[in-house]
Amino acid sequence: MRNSHNNRYFPRILTIALFTVFLISCNRDRNNPGWEYFPDMSYSAAYKSYTKNPNFKDGMTMRTPAEGTVPRDFTPFEYTLAPESRVKAGLELVNPVIATPETISEGKKIYSEFCIQCHGAGGNGDGHLYVSRLYPLKPRSLVSDNAVKLKDGEIYHSITLGFGSMGAHGGQIRPELRWKLILYIRTLQDEGEGQIKTKKEAL
Repeated sequence: MRNSHNNRYFPRILTIALFTVFLISCNRDRNNPGWEYFPDMSYSAAYKSYTKNPNFKDGMTMRTPAEGTVPRDFTPFEYTLAPESRVKAGLELVNPVIATPETISEGKKIYSEFCIQCHGAGGNGDGHLYVSRLYPLKPRSLVSDNAVKLKDGEIYHSITLGFGSMGAHGGQIRPELRWKLILYIRTLQDEGEGQIKTKKEAL
């Protein structure tokens, strides 16, 4: 009889206990994670990149990638800083991105983030860094006759590896965005040619 009586109340007691645990585990304070049932699943036990690692003979955690592998989303660039390599890139590389209002708009965004401070809003090389004398060398004009004559591949080469006093931006701007940036630079060149034509007609 006693066991039967206890068994009758056991489900209720278990339900109350579980409900209490549920209430305790919930916390309105977002700075407190509450109870963690499996902390080893929440916090990685892996070694940090630059810490010593006793599992390897050289004691280094950072390992050299396997030969022949490339990082995810990395596109190999088989060109050098040599002038002839830049010309070769102009002959071999073709912009795979179609010029649309959307792609040009994305290119303008990249230009505003990485180029406008040096090359200026119109691409004339009169950006804030030069005008304010924070940078002594005048950046190249992107709308000059020489720049207009450059092939897309040559401009892509310059963005990727750098050119003259301009540093390489291949590690900062993804390949597709570099091509979109070139599309926007072409619109600046078209606007510049239009302004020159208008001035000549006015004369």
